[in-house]
Amino acid sequence: MLRRYTSLTVFVFISFASVVACSQSVLIADGAPEPPTPPTSFVDPDAGVSRPDADEVRSYCPSDRCPPGHTTCPNSLFLCDVDLRTDPNNCGECGNACPASGRLEEYICVEGRCQMICTGQGSLDCDGIPDNGCETMLPNNDHCGVCGLKCPADKPCIDRMIYGWGCGCRTGEIYCASPVAPCVDPRYDDDNCGACNNKCPPEGDGGELPPNTYSGCWDSACGTLKCKWGYGNCDSDSANGCEESVLTDENCGLCGVKCTGGAKCRLTPDPLRMPVCMCAEGLTFCGGVDYTGLEKGECKDLSFDNYNCGACGQSCHTTGLQNASESCVYGKCVMNCMQGWADCNGDRRDDCETNIAADPKNCGACGNVCDGIAGQACVDGRCLVEPCDVLEDGGGPTR
Repeated sequence: MLRRYTSLTVFVFISFASVVACSQSVLIADGAPEPPTPPTSFVDPDAGVSRPDADEVRSYCPSDRCPPGHTTCPNSLFLCDVDLRTDPNNCGECGNACPASGRLEEYICVEGRCQMICTGQGSLDCDGIPDNGCETMLPNNDHCGVCGLKCPADKPCIDRMIYGWGCGCRTGEIYCASPVAPCVDPRYDDDNCGACNNKCPPEGDGGELPPNTYSGCWDSACGTLKCKWGYGNCDSDSANGCEESVLTDENCGLCGVKCTGGAKCRLTPDPLRMPVCMCAEGLTFCGGVDYTGLEKGECKDLSFDNYNCGACGQSCHTTGLQNASESCVYGKCVMNCMQGWADCNGDRRDDCETNIAADPKNCGACGNVCDGIAGQACVDGRCLVEPCDVLEDGGGPTR
């Protein structure tokens, strides 16, 4: 016998007696008495009227029949606990496992088919053959950054650093194969002035130079006085050279750049080492002291930074968690269960051990029990139901 979750809707009809008050008849023009005024009604005139859809209310009963896409495989722990559309171990059919992830690629199940994703830095799958993985490695002149982008011989495929992979350097730059900055601007680069490896002599023509200056590259030619790193010509007087330090809170990086709001002048990490105003109120400086005596590092929010949680260097990335990950919440590492999983026994030693997406005793939440007598299945965190008339026509739940 099917167990029903809804009962028939009962419509109650309430009748109200009309009360007519005694009143004096009033003559009108034709001599006929005026009809009495109906009493005021406090009831919705539609009350008690059966609505057209009242007979269409359906009852739902517990079901163990898997919805489309779901099935029960031989190694299943629960009814209908396998989604053939997304399960990499049962992709499209039970037992059809996607290949194991490699060093450069991983495999996922999408709409019942295994798909490969290149995860290795500089790796591409350009031949479309999953058996050989992500076979194309950058730099590659036939596939520069994306499959099919072919570079000409005079513009090889290079990593433009912050600008990504591309054929040759950007307009105005030249390729000098430097490990720090492969593309340089020859108009102002002291080591590649006008051409690669054309380094300007810092002493110039050998004459005496103003304080804190050197001879450098300007407009693709050597011989222009420039400020040494960390100094600026803040009074615009070339006679006294670069008289001000630009490593102070009053002149940070450039003349006149003043640090405010609690920030201090510090250096960004290697390789750039640029002086900038860092760490306004609410942020904490994480780093060390440069050989110049200036602090070098980055500003972090210790309340929510997963790599600096509560203290600099305190990481919330515990390895080996089962069905869980960690994140920083108000300065403490907190375990987060993956979607469809929960920590129902409260024991951190087994992390998130309960499959609330499929466990009929913990369906959608710990302790939420489906109808075990009827064999009700839990699918995607909900106890499965179907219209009772559909199940009756199909012979009821399978047993």
